[in-house]
Order: sequence, then structure tokens, then C-alpha cells
Amino acid sequence: MFKVGEFELQRVIENEYPFVEASTFLPDSTPELIAENAEWLFPRFMQPGGDMCIFAFQSFVLRTPRHTILVDTCVGNDKPRPAQPMWDMMNGPFLADLAAAGVQPEDVDYVMCTHLHVDHCGWNTRLIDGRWVPTFPNAKYIFARKEFEFWETRHKEGTEGKVPNVYDDSVLPVVEAGQAVLVDWDHEFDHGIWLEPAPGHTDGNIVINLESAGEKAVLSGDVVHHPIQLVKPEWSSRACEDPVLSGLTRRALLEKHADTDTLFCPAHFASPTIGHVVSKGDAFAYHLHDHG
Repeated sequence: MFKVGEFELQRVIENEYPFVEASTFLPDSTPELIAENAEWLFPRFMQPGGDMCIFAFQSFVLRTPRHTILVDTCVGNDKPRPAQPMWDMMNGPFLADLAAAGVQPEDVDYVMCTHLHVDHCGWNTRLIDGRWVPTFPNAKYIFARKEFEFWETRHKEGTEGKVPNVYDDSVLPVVEAGQAVLVDWDHEFDHGIWLEPAPGHTDGNIVINLESAGEKAVLSGDVVHHPIQLVKPEWSSRACEDPVLSGLTRRALLEKHADTDTLFCPAHFASPTIGHVVSKGDAFAYHLHDHG
């Protein structure tokens, strides 16, 4: 559990494992630079014996004095994902793990997705009696309008890419249930919680800022996938819609929060995930937070 003033932030992990080779996921990466940084990359962030990046797939539970909020909802169970075999028709204990963190689906007041990729909106819905229904029956689901409209258009055009059914099974049922709320991507959700545009990875990608009692955090989603990108912010992933813009957004976010007390909360960094960005020449380094 991490404290941000009066807020509490807790990770709930769906999966964590060596996920993909750096050479595949980060097309510009080089073995030489990985070797130069081996001392801190292995074994926490990369699997020894190769260049497999270790990823966490997780949600953040944000408790405020008024609300219980779930940020990003991982991959989900029972979802047909043949293009990603490790995610295809999963049957994992995410809801039990959420309950172990003290949260039942009925307790969630708001769900916030930094973007609508397959591994960030899967638990928006669950399969009940052959139908996809919102997992969190009392929640409003906050989507950046720009991001929602981007994927709505892709869906209508049939150009969603490798995982074409995400909108159908993880977004549209929320809309049809009347639980979706579309907001501007610089929307102030509540006092001390606001969205910030972070385009590049997706068209309407956002980060979520927190501030309470003088303490700050940023839930950075997929602006930075892996710590090696702090060494080379221009290295964008193969999953980025606009790799050049993604690199610019990444550097700007890192510069903004480097050498501050802001807790940096990326979506996929290996456990314990949360830390602080520090300057290192014209690039950056990462110091894991010392508790939580």
C-alpha cells in the first residue's frame, strides 16, 4: 500500500512474467546498450540469459476519502485473444486477488482506463450467462473521449489490428449498460485527480495525476513500458501508434517528474513497480520506492 497524502494506492497483479524480447518489442533497442545496463536490468527487469523483458500486468486501486477507483483493468478472463496465446481464454484469479485487497466488484465507484488496449480494459467486463456485462455494476467508467472515438472508428472500419474484438467485448457492453462517461483528456475528475494528454502510444492516451496533502503521484500507463526506455526515451514500442510522438511524450513526462518527490507508477514495470525518476545526463534512471 502506498500513501499519497489522504489517498491510498494499491497494486493488484493479474500476471507477471518474462513477456517479450526487447529486440522484438523495442525495435530500436540494441544488445550493446542492454549489456551496458545489465547490472541493474537483470534479474528484476529482464530475464537472465537473453533479452526477455519482464512485465507486470496490473491494476491500481485508488482509495480516496470519497471513492474507490480502479485504474486499468488488465486482460480479463474468457476473452478470445488468439493473436496473443498467453492471453487467450484466460482463467485467472484476478477478482479473488482484488477481493484479497479488500475490494469487491460492487465497491468500485469509478473505473479509469489510461487507454483502450487489450491489456488495459479486459476486466471492464466479464462473461455471465454467455453475455459480456460490466464487471463493476455500480461504477462509472471514465474514458477519454478522444481515445474512445479513435477505437470506435477503428472498430467500424474493421482496422483494430491484431486483437479486433476488444471494443466488442470490453468497451461496447459498458456503453450499452449506460455506465460509460466520456470526458476531455485534460479532465479534472475530482479535487487532486486529473487527466493529462499523453498521445503517441495511442491517439487519446492519458496519464492520471494525483495530489493530496502536498504529495504527488502519476499513473503513467504505457507512456513508459520498460525501465530501459529511461536510458533511451526515443525507443518506442511496436505497440505505439505514433512512435515518434510517443518518444517525445515519454521524454516530456520523464523531464517533468525527474528529481521530484512524485511517485511514478508505470503500468508494466516489474514488482515493486513504483519509484522515482532521476536525471542521468541527457537521459534518466529509476529508483524503486523503498516501501509498499
